[in-house]
Amino acid sequence: MLRRSYRWQRRVASLTALGYFAVFLALTVKAPWLMTRSGPGGLPVGLVLALAQIPVTWLAVLLYEVTAHRLVDPLARRARQSYPAPAHREGGR
Repeated sequence: MLRRSYRWQRRVASLTALGYFAVFLALTVKAPWLMTRSGPGGLPVGLVLALAQIPVTWLAVLLYEVTAHRLVDPLARRARQSYPAPAHREGGR
């Protein structure tokens, strides 16, 4: 269960950042007319989308942290408590 939860967490965070980047690259190749069009503040849409990559990446990191805190950490804690520590680890290290 812990492995499945961790795998889901990695996939969601990775797909958030990489999915946005893949869409950006696809638009650059398939719709250059859209990327060179004037956007907010007179900046080209391509530049605005490229700059939006930074908050999207931070969102992926934040999503990773939130899912780790809510889903993976409690499972890891439960797994750690259900198996006793090996005798050589109980001493102090």
